[in-house]
Amino acid sequence: MVSFRELARRLVDEGVVERITHQRISQIRRDDPEGFPPVVPIGRSLAVDYRVARPYFAGRKSRQGERTDLKRRDSEE
Repeated sequence: MVSFRELARRLVDEGVVERITHQRISQIRRDDPEGFPPVVPIGRSLAVDYRVARPYFAGRKSRQGERTDLKRRDSEE
C-alpha cells in the first residue's frame, strides 16, 4: 500500500507517466470512481495497492493540456 504522494513519485520514477502530482491522482479518483483502484484510508491519507494502481495508470490515456471545453457536441453539429 502506498499513499497518493508515494504513488505519484513511483509512477514518475518508473517512467509510467512523465509528470503527475498527488493532487492530480486525487482528481482522477474523483473523476473515475468506478475504474480507479480500491482506496484505503490510513490516518488522514489515502492509500492504494501499487500492484493494482500501476497498470491502471499505465493503460490510462493522458489528457494533459486537452481543452475539453472547446469540443463540439453531437447536438451542436
